[in-house]
Amino acid sequence: MKSTTGAAPVKQPVAESASSSFLDAYFNISQRGSSLMQEVRGGIVTFFSMVYILVLNPIILSGPDSTGAYLGGGTEPNIPAIAAATSLIAGVMSILMGAVANFPIALAAGLGLNGMIAGFVKIPGMTWADGMGIVVIEGIVIVLLVLTGLREAIFRAVPKFLRSAISVGIGLFIAFIGLVNAGIVRPGVGTPVSFAVNGSISTWPLVVFVIALLTIIILMIRNIKGALLIGIVTGTVLSIIIERFAHLGNVGPENPGGWGLTVPALPGSPIQTPDFSTLGQFSLIGPFQKVGIIAVVVLTFSIMLADFFDTLGTMVAVGTEANLVDETGQVPRTRQILLIDSLGVIAGGMGGVSTNTSFVESSTGVAEGARTGLASIVTGVAFLLATFLAPLFSVVPTEAAAPALVVVGFLIMQQVAEIPWQDLRVAIPSFMAIVFMPFTYSITVGIGIGFIVYVIVEMVLGNAKKVHLLMYLTSLIFVIYFALEPITRILGVS
Repeated sequence: MKSTTGAAPVKQPVAESASSSFLDAYFNISQRGSSLMQEVRGGIVTFFSMVYILVLNPIILSGPDSTGAYLGGGTEPNIPAIAAATSLIAGVMSILMGAVANFPIALAAGLGLNGMIAGFVKIPGMTWADGMGIVVIEGIVIVLLVLTGLREAIFRAVPKFLRSAISVGIGLFIAFIGLVNAGIVRPGVGTPVSFAVNGSISTWPLVVFVIALLTIIILMIRNIKGALLIGIVTGTVLSIIIERFAHLGNVGPENPGGWGLTVPALPGSPIQTPDFSTLGQFSLIGPFQKVGIIAVVVLTFSIMLADFFDTLGTMVAVGTEANLVDETGQVPRTRQILLIDSLGVIAGGMGGVSTNTSFVESSTGVAEGARTGLASIVTGVAFLLATFLAPLFSVVPTEAAAPALVVVGFLIMQQVAEIPWQDLRVAIPSFMAIVFMPFTYSITVGIGIGFIVYVIVEMVLGNAKKVHLLMYLTSLIFVIYFALEPITRILGVS
């Protein structure tokens, strides 16, 4: 800073400038068209879009295993311990992703994957330690695939139009998640889904969702920075005020007008001492002793396949939204991204909180301007703070955070323009990949269907030699994946 008095510049501004310069050089902030404030803001938005996992993961992993024991010990669900460990592992792995891969993507316990583990421990003889052991085994296998280059090679073997289709499908999937989380889309009577409550926005939580969504939309159209974060904060403050007077409580069969997952009430004390009793609760030998080698291979394969392709799809979607892909659709530092993601699987198993994976909700931070790994570090620090400040972070209801997911879904699915829809050879596999993601509530299923249809179409058209060998292998694996239930039934491990 230039002195206006002729005196030597003071040291503090120089130190700040040096610090800012170091961050800029290390993370390539300016080179990627970002700024320090954009990265911080993006990291915070990503955290608030992911913080629901601190509520959901403990719920999913709170049941007893086949022996009647609970994760974290005790005679009843140890929700605080699971929440604390979930936050700890997410924080550490997100920071590693930012520092090593310099990519704006954060990690946490994967939804769907945790449900699979909760199902594994119901197999007779299996314990929570055994289930987490399978997670660690899966992580070790995926790390080996990354180190040998196979995981990255599979990603590069996917045609560019299919990668665009994956991004579009994920965009629709994210929007659908937001609508479902907010309760604006619900199970219908006589139909798979329906709108709001009996077709009407008749509850205060839904009003909060609408106001927060419109706030974000209006701010974005007016090109006001921080639109997503402002929308989330606006929705949260409004929720707290409404709950203070209306006492709505949690949503349920007898209370359709309640809040989803979290009641937005200010806690008595925002600080609590974390309980990390789930850490180290895993066994690598136990699964083989309880269900045998074949069953362990099948179980590991099933969760690995879901984790493997979810990450690839998420990486493409976030990289595309951040404009970090090259002209061929490749993401920079792919191997580092995949390696940290794979180590997150191992860390999640060792931490007793299920496999940790890259979260597509990171795209909310990208929508706020995040372009570098600094945003992931900010998200990671927020997760570490959440181990102590869980009561404070639990104030944000899903109705306040879900609008950000809907808007981000719109931003991501704009990639639909990159697909040549007049060419049926390209359009049909793309369409199948896109629609199966939201309709089956699974990124993996959408990718698998798209791959299989693509290979079949090329073979029928006489273009078999143009298809990469890895696409044949991957499609065959997906065929096996979609037939896992009868396979496990025949093997007696279902």
